[in-house]
Amino acid sequence: MTATDVARCDDEAPVGRRLVVGLGISGRAIARFLSARGESFVMADTRAEPPGVEAFRQRYSGVELHLGTLAALDLESFAEIVVSPGIDLERAGLLPMRHRVVGEIALFARYCRAPLVAITGSNAKSTVTTLVGEIAREAGRKVAVGGNLGDAALDLLLDKPDAELFVLELSSFQLETIEHLGATCAAFLNLSADHLDRHGDMESYRLAKARIFAGAEHAVVNAEDTATWPGNFGHEGFGPEEPAPLLTRFTTRAPAPDEWGIAAVSADREAWLCRGDQGLMPVAELRLAGRHNQANALAAAAIADVMGLPWSAIRRVLARFPGLPHRGEIVAERNGVRWINDSKGTNVGATLAAIAGLGETLSGRLIWLGGGVGKGADFSPLAEPLSRHAREAIVFGRDADQLVDALAARVPTRRVDTLQQAMRRAASIARPGDCVLLSPACASLDQFPNYLVRGETFREILEQGQEAAC
Repeated sequence: MTATDVARCDDEAPVGRRLVVGLGISGRAIARFLSARGESFVMADTRAEPPGVEAFRQRYSGVELHLGTLAALDLESFAEIVVSPGIDLERAGLLPMRHRVVGEIALFARYCRAPLVAITGSNAKSTVTTLVGEIAREAGRKVAVGGNLGDAALDLLLDKPDAELFVLELSSFQLETIEHLGATCAAFLNLSADHLDRHGDMESYRLAKARIFAGAEHAVVNAEDTATWPGNFGHEGFGPEEPAPLLTRFTTRAPAPDEWGIAAVSADREAWLCRGDQGLMPVAELRLAGRHNQANALAAAAIADVMGLPWSAIRRVLARFPGLPHRGEIVAERNGVRWINDSKGTNVGATLAAIAGLGETLSGRLIWLGGGVGKGADFSPLAEPLSRHAREAIVFGRDADQLVDALAARVPTRRVDTLQQAMRRAASIARPGDCVLLSPACASLDQFPNYLVRGETFREILEQGQEAAC
């Protein structure tokens, strides 16, 4: 989309200056987008010296830049306040101005003119988003994929002007400022405790994610998790009631006539992914392993089907897709022991899915590595599946003591200080047939810049043989 193209779409834009808050990836994408439109804006960040501030000054030398508390600004003078997803409205003092606040995704929705697939969930949204994008490409569509994954949504609008379809992964932070998204297909994959330090409680977290359904034509939801189903929009904070979207459900059980699920549809009773009684492909042909990845495949198939993409393209992609880095990837297999990097498992729900998905497939036992910043989560749900599948739970990081308290009565638990120490302990007790699983159920920010660095550290330790017990 060129500057001329973007300028044509002014019907919903407010008149007057904008304030953009947040100098992170999304904030810079907002600045780039508004600059392409030739619009005047003020840039602000609540930090005194945010990363990237000098690069911003050089690129946008004519833009007024405010650093520090927003209380020093006359917020009433701005027609609209555009916030990055990382900005907590309450902490930033923006709640009194909520009627003027929009997010990056609201701007995207205002100017997007192509069909939109929007995908959220506590877990697996990156995998499903990538799968849907790959299926669209396989079907010959010009597709742009991003959002909370890869390129920022507004960068996609500028850089992919000929896109026939947008597929966005959206977080609760991106969705909480949405009033009307208007997706062609909105998918809510699952819900488990996460980001409670930001949202306060599970209901507030759920409602933030449920905003993905505002104005949606179709909804794809988890039949086994009623918290993902669209409810009364007026009750959930969307303003006036809107027509309910057409609903498609997926399940890892046998499906109802219009659901996607797993059932024996062939004469040999082999398990298939299917829609009702129509078989898509045998489960055995999936490259992704584990029950949780079967759910991901079904969600992607359901979304692709809603969007009119051919089953042949769905089959080909599901048969070859190996998964994403740091999301259940097998990093090494030594002496009959598999080492799996699921560093993206940053909440309890993601880790439960990994434990359940892998535990039933092992000839040996699971050795679980977990810990970090728990974000206020309740770790007790991990105790039961670990008691069934784990040889030992090895915990490290800031909230390790909380994990010990939650697990020690049900599963042998060892506390260490670092990931490397955890891996050395795992190597010393692992037996052939076992699996060492890094799926921490926590954020990484106590010891690592992000989950990517944590996963790469896991890989490097294995590549250098540093996990060998000393």
